[in-house]
Amino acid sequence: GNVRVEPLFAADREIPASAAYVTFEPGARSAWHVHPAGQRLVVVAGVGLTQEWGKAVLEIHPGDVVVCPAGVKHWHGAAPDSPMTHLAVGGVSEGKPVQWMEAVTDDQYHAR
Repeated sequence: GNVRVEPLFAADREIPASAAYVTFEPGARSAWHVHPAGQRLVVVAGVGLTQEWGKAVLEIHPGDVVVCPAGVKHWHGAAPDSPMTHLAVGGVSEGKPVQWMEAVTDDQYHAR
């Protein structure tokens, strides 16, 4: 599905973190990934889903804060019938904010 990223600020020497609003259309989701320095998501609109590797899929709503610990494989996106926007704030380690991995399968996305 379609995803729109609206960058707010980039990491620099003073603050080694970046932020963006990310909007997922219904059913859209990221691939599996890890953040070397961690990430925080604040849901601002809609209904979303997120999952850490080996754990259950969780439904997320406006006001929820999702903690993505450094090095933990996970994904996030919109629920099947709702768009979802979150504010993503992520740290940078050795110049990298994220390591992308394989796609989330339909079976993984729909497992609850």
